[in-house]
Amino acid sequence: MSNYVQSTNFATKDNLSSGDPLKIVKGTEINTEFANIAIAVATKADLASPTFTGTPAAPTASAGNNSTQISTTAYVDAAVAAAKAALFPVGSIYTAVVSTNPGTLLGFGTWTAFGAGRVMVGFDSGNALFDTAEETGGSADAITVSHTHTTDSQGNHTHYVAANDGNTGKAFPNTTVTSSNYVSSNAWDGSSESYVLDGTSGGASIGLTNTAGAHTHTISTTGSSGTNANYQPYITVYMWKRTA
Repeated sequence: MSNYVQSTNFATKDNLSSGDPLKIVKGTEINTEFANIAIAVATKADLASPTFTGTPAAPTASAGNNSTQISTTAYVDAAVAAAKAALFPVGSIYTAVVSTNPGTLLGFGTWTAFGAGRVMVGFDSGNALFDTAEETGGSADAITVSHTHTTDSQGNHTHYVAANDGNTGKAFPNTTVTSSNYVSSNAWDGSSESYVLDGTSGGASIGLTNTAGAHTHTISTTGSSGTNANYQPYITVYMWKRTA
């Protein structure tokens, strides 16, 4: 792009005396001026929808300018950087699956590695374990919690055994045994001795077995104990915290 530069100073000719050959305006001078003007016009951009070539430059607008002024690359670069910085203010956490420091990736800020070997838990003002930012806790090692199981070793009991009805040969039917309908409460030891029910016929009898049935219950716990047994399902990422 070139500017028009005048070749002939026509005004100086007016001060020359008559008859001076330089006072004459020559056609070649006029042609030279028109050529210079034509070149300058041809290399200027149009006001409406110009197409620039080369490396055009413009003044850089101030940050936050919302006018119709042309945005330079310097203005855009500063605006993008400010937008990214607003997305990740100081104290933000950045996660990725690449190890490159986000200060390099994003082009701003000071970032330090964060939360090595830990997962993130949401803040909870109602839980003393989680009511302070950057509070840590937990363990990767499983342990057996101290506890006690109580077992019942009782269970002694007897069974009432009805003898056959001597008249019918059938088992003594549907009899409710109480302290009033048998002669003695002595336990039956398996011998031929039996105890006759009050008011029955045919020699029907009933007896008691020996006391038996004491037992215990075994309660066992299952699970895992040892190093790295308490981790929840996880996947490893890189975490960074912006500090400046």
